Amino acid sequence: MTTEANDTLRTRAARHAALADPTRLRIVDLLTLGDFSPTELQAELGMSSNLLSHHLRALEEAGLATRHRSEADRRRSYLRLAAGALEGLVPGVEHHAARVLFVCTRNSARSQLAAALWRQVSSIPTASAGTHPADRIARGAIETARRHGLDLPDRPPSRLDLPDLDEGFVVTVCDNAHEELAGRGDVHWSVPDPLRLGTDEAFDQVFEDLALRIGGLVPRVLAH
Repeated sequence: MTTEANDTLRTRAARHAALADPTRLRIVDLLTLGDFSPTELQAELGMSSNLLSHHLRALEEAGLATRHRSEADRRRSYLRLAAGALEGLVPGVEHHAARVLFVCTRNSARSQLAAALWRQVSSIPTASAGTHPADRIARGAIETARRHGLDLPDRPPSRLDLPDLDEGFVVTVCDNAHEELAGRGDVHWSVPDPLRLGTDEAFDQVFEDLALRIGGLVPRVLAH
C-alpha cells in the first residue's frame, strides 16, 4: 500500500473516531447547516465550556472543523465545517420552509448573491435584506455575478423588518447581522465581507463560498 493511501486511511479513521462520540456527531450535524461560536454551541448543547473545548479540539484535530475570528467582535470566533469533511455523510432533510431569506448588514453583496444563487437551484421562493441597507448594490457583486453567468437584478437593497424573521427560513451571511440579531436566524454563515478588499478575487471567493454552502443546504430544506 502506498504512503498516500496510508495517509488517506489514517485521515478517514481519525474522522470516524471523532464522529463516534454522540456529542461530537451532534456538533458536526449543527455545523453542516452553518457556523457557530463556542458560546452558541455551549448554549445549544447545555454543557460546560471545558467539556465543549475538549470536543471542539478533537473535531479540529480530525480535520472536521476549522475556526476563525469574527469580523465584528475580534474576541469572538466561529467554527465551521471543513471543506469535504463528511464525504457523503451529511444528514438528510431537517427543515421545511415557505421562503428562504438571506440577511447581511447592507444587503449590497453577500445576501444579494446568495438569493440569486438560491433561485438557480431551488424552487422555494427567496429574498434578501439588510439590517442597515446601503443605497445600492455593490458594483463588485454585479460584476461577479456577470462573470459567473448569474442573473443578479440591480434593484435597491431592502431593509429587514423584524417580522420577516418569523416568516420563513432565515440565513444570516454576515457576522455583524448575526450578532446584531442575537442569533434569531435559523442558520448563520460566517462569510467575509468582500467590500473590505474590494477586489475581484475577494468577490469571487465569496461567490464560491456561498455556492458551496447553498449546494449543501438545498437538499436539507423542503417546500412547506
